[in-house]
Amino acid sequence: MIKYTSPGRIEGCIDAPASKSYAQRAIAVAALTQGESILRNIDHSEDTDAALSIAKELGAELKISGRECSITGCHSLSGQVLDVNESGLSTRLFTPIASLFDKPVTITGHGSILKRPVRMMEAPLRKLGVKISSNNGFLPIEVQGPLRGGDVQVDGSVSSQFLTGLLVSLPLAAQDSVVRVPELKSKPYIDMTIDTLRAFGAEIENTDYREFRIKGNQRYKPACYNIEGDWSGASCILVAGAIAGSVTVSNLNPRSLQADKAILHALDYAGAHISMEWDQVTVSRGRLEGFSFDATDCPDLFPALTALAAHCQGESTLVGTSRLTHKESNRALALAQVFGTLGIEIDLSYDNVMLIKGGRIKGGAEVSSFGDHRIAMAAAVASLTADKRNKVTGAEAVNKSYSRFWDDLDKITLRQTRK
Repeated sequence: MIKYTSPGRIEGCIDAPASKSYAQRAIAVAALTQGESILRNIDHSEDTDAALSIAKELGAELKISGRECSITGCHSLSGQVLDVNESGLSTRLFTPIASLFDKPVTITGHGSILKRPVRMMEAPLRKLGVKISSNNGFLPIEVQGPLRGGDVQVDGSVSSQFLTGLLVSLPLAAQDSVVRVPELKSKPYIDMTIDTLRAFGAEIENTDYREFRIKGNQRYKPACYNIEGDWSGASCILVAGAIAGSVTVSNLNPRSLQADKAILHALDYAGAHISMEWDQVTVSRGRLEGFSFDATDCPDLFPALTALAAHCQGESTLVGTSRLTHKESNRALALAQVFGTLGIEIDLSYDNVMLIKGGRIKGGAEVSSFGDHRIAMAAAVASLTADKRNKVTGAEAVNKSYSRFWDDLDKITLRQTRK
């Protein structure tokens, strides 16, 4: 799909989409619960729908009405193939869950997920009693449990998602478990996982994010659970307000555990005007100056941060590019190419650092999303300040996390030209 992004001024108010990270966690736990759980404020992004489909394969009964979903878990496998579509979280979340069963289960997907490594799951799961084989470290992967629990070490230097899968699964294992993680990245995502588990009645003992103790033979309790608004999805919209006018985004929890709430710090460092009231955040254009920001624990912010830095006077420094290799695209290289086409100089010659020199956004350019939802959104937002419209190919990528992005952006954009 092709989208043309016209220059314009931002003005208005929208609701943030529901957090797909929280939704996937809650869907997984509800599917493992004996009884009916109600999940409220669900948006049907591709990643969330993949998790709902997997819940059915795990034997759960689903009833969906608008933005509310009833999930009655039964912990009885009804299918032998779990299709994660293109979701990295669902891959690493549902593989340990599938390992709870004593039947062979295949986890597979489509598109870029087939190029994202899963080898880091193999040795830990084997040590926990699971038979496992993969396609030379990539999907499809086949597992057969039961996951019995025990003492295991996990590599957390690339992603925290597999650890999330273990924390969701191990409370249901027969034995107590200790999971040691010597180098954990994205700690806020583990806070989100533990927060979700507690809402459904499970307990995890966290020792400085280096050791997690999990009692076996726990049982999840049915819950009524409200899915928070998504700071990740809201980040590009908030940047749009900072560079092109003013925007208010509601349905955002100011006390959220989400890592990407840190977009507020970056906007503040850059000089945007920010105000907060209840669950609303308003961001308005200010005198934007180059800033430094460590995005190691929130790598999904890189595209929004790049769009922000492109509009700052001087140079901005973003730390954490090592976290961007295994995303929907090689996100650092893709951002450098996309924003280079838009006239912004990005330097990736330094280890784990991206340097962005602010400048003027070119109009009349054609850029690819690289199949990456966040790059599509960042390119669209950056193009608000161009002198004429730009063309974004692969614009449907936004459906992965924020299916109404283009409608929301159009709703708050006052067009200046239609060239």
